[in-house]
Amino acid sequence: MGIVGAGPAGIYAADLLTKDETLAAADVRLSIDVLDRLPSPYGLVRYGVAPDHPRIRQIQGALHKILDRPQIRFLGNVDYGVDLKLEDLRRHYDAVVFATGSDRDRPLDIPGIDLPGSHGAADFVSWYDSHPDLPESWRIDGTSVAVLGAGNVAVDVARILAKDADDLLTTDVTDNVHRDLAAKRITDVHVFARRGIAQAKFTPMELRELDRQPGVEVIVSPEDCDLDAAGVTAVENSNQTRTNVKILQNWAIRDPRGEPRRLHLHFLQRPVALLGGDRVTGLRTERMELDGSGGVRGTGEFLDHDVQAVYRAIGYLGSPLADLPFDEERGVVPNAGGRVLGLDDRPVPGVYATGWIKRGPVGLIGHTKGDALETVANLASDLAALPRAADPDPESFVRLLHARGVPFTTWKGWQRLERHEESLGRARGRQRIKVRSREEMVRVCRGQD
Repeated sequence: MGIVGAGPAGIYAADLLTKDETLAAADVRLSIDVLDRLPSPYGLVRYGVAPDHPRIRQIQGALHKILDRPQIRFLGNVDYGVDLKLEDLRRHYDAVVFATGSDRDRPLDIPGIDLPGSHGAADFVSWYDSHPDLPESWRIDGTSVAVLGAGNVAVDVARILAKDADDLLTTDVTDNVHRDLAAKRITDVHVFARRGIAQAKFTPMELRELDRQPGVEVIVSPEDCDLDAAGVTAVENSNQTRTNVKILQNWAIRDPRGEPRRLHLHFLQRPVALLGGDRVTGLRTERMELDGSGGVRGTGEFLDHDVQAVYRAIGYLGSPLADLPFDEERGVVPNAGGRVLGLDDRPVPGVYATGWIKRGPVGLIGHTKGDALETVANLASDLAALPRAADPDPESFVRLLHARGVPFTTWKGWQRLERHEESLGRARGRQRIKVRSREEMVRVCRGQD
């Protein structure tokens, strides 16, 4: 079996394949290769979770145990669509599962969105997580910035922008990220949500963390905290919604603390334009009102906000994959229960999808387990009827990578890089410090340091 993508979705698929009762009953001799275009595994957990979230990063421990199994082989720094085509994978694997996730920002088609100072959250998150494919520096402009969105990514971006950079020095943050964050002059971060407080998508844990930062005060306007009939129903039916609403309403009525930095949460504000000539100098929003059924409608009242940068966190999209159909509107590979569908809407034999590339960026990291369960169950039920790989020898696939000059990394190599990052951290009193450069990552993984 081949799995393309070594993030949680791909690793959970590998886990379930090793446990599947149908495969075990058929006495299938299982060998799984998990491929990734990065030299390191873990995907979103390593490059999509803010550095000050150690509890979420502990998921790496569980993922590590899965990749450590003898039936599973990790091969990193292998770029599907560049180093390999689908026909290569189908020659060497009986089945292929794509788990490449969602790596692009959903576009926002409003005037001024392409001005300098307008950023997608995906790039900013990757930068502060020291993704090797992002530039070393990030220009953080102004004293007042806006974040668009009401999910956990928006909250993470807002928290990092408001935080004192030195508070990150207990994490694995790299020197270049700390340097640019320490140079920022931001005093006010404004988060804008189009709908009301009962429709916000962030989790209570993420929300509370905003108010636990030294020197940062969270401000909510009382006029944003009303509920309509649909909001009351949402509160009654969801513990998460009930908790979020209670937190926000309590923040709206408390006395100011007078902290030097402020994080403003605005609800019922729809972005309609970014303002400015050569760079972003403002954001125009339309005031919305609740419609009683869980939606909102415009009031025709427009407000201009003085901000010098805008970060868009309104959702992610997957990227097209070579030789596979793609739904550009949803940013996913068309599929039925994880079976990839061809242009004729019929399953492509032996080709599957799981995770966000299958269903879009919905839910938390743990939700990809259930997603993988469906895909793996369908793969297992199909296996007897699938055409067998022409060249299934695991070493033959490695010879192909060598022949194409791919400087791939391995599981042992990744463990070597882990030890190296931990040694970098120990030298400075920290648990670890990431290696940012792809070239250095590959050099360490391959024992060339």
